[in-house]
Amino acid sequence: MGEPTYHRFECTTPKCYFTFEEYFGHPEYNIPPRTLFAKLPDTWVCPKCGGPKSKFQLWSQYV
Repeated sequence: MGEPTYHRFECTTPKCYFTFEEYFGHPEYNIPPRTLFAKLPDTWVCPKCGGPKSKFQLWSQYV
């Protein structure tokens, strides 16, 4: 069994473009590495602009 595929998501709120990378997480925002975007609670918001999770769009995938 190989390494899972991780994705990169980008906030689409105007002028924000914060990027969430599942592989790296965001330890500075209390999100450990390899946290899947789908596992973030629906109440999670962009740490940069406060936009809702629904404003994030799949940007790319990588292993």
